[in-house]
Amino acid sequence: MTAKRAFDEGWKPVVSPIFRIEPIAWGAPPVEDYDALLVTSANAVRQSGKAVGRYATIPAYAVGDATARALKAAGFTDIRTGRGDAVMMLDAAAENGVARALHLAGEDYRDVGHDAITIDRRIVYRSAAIERFGDKALAALREGGGAVLLHSSRAAEHFAALCDGAKISRRQVRIAALAPAVLAAAGPGWRGSIAAAKPDDAALLAAAARLCQ
Repeated sequence: MTAKRAFDEGWKPVVSPIFRIEPIAWGAPPVEDYDALLVTSANAVRQSGKAVGRYATIPAYAVGDATARALKAAGFTDIRTGRGDAVMMLDAAAENGVARALHLAGEDYRDVGHDAITIDRRIVYRSAAIERFGDKALAALREGGGAVLLHSSRAAEHFAALCDGAKISRRQVRIAALAPAVLAAAGPGWRGSIAAAKPDDAALLAAAARLCQ
């Protein structure tokens, strides 16, 4: 979805994943045990298989727009969409009376809890690091144009390591990060760097545009 939005805004996106998403087998507990479903990644919906559909009868809290779209595609109708922050999502769920929730997550989930909510967390996928850039990405980085969009701290750390390993000078690469913590994870020395004003794709692309002016 980020690439489509970028294309629609006049960019020429180069899509080159640096992680391979792999499902993990999980046991789907009874829906009656929970007041709500919590999802902090669109991949958690996509990789959880048909079993996720059994929770479409309870409210689903999505951390952001991309996760909400994945839930909608999976048949959910009662979707409460947050603004990209897991803590704020949990606060909203607690205000709505949620006391017991099922959290579908990836292996590298951010460990966030809430005093008012008992959370049962099930790991449904992993992100396996890819050890080299694709040819198109490598060529684009060596040309030094545009900006690299970074969506997570783990992605930022791995991207920086891949650049260093491929002997790509950070001084020729611009990076735009979804949040300040993501930017910090990439480390110093880039040609230009910026964090989005808020954690969504529109703000991220706007930040990238400012960086490339």
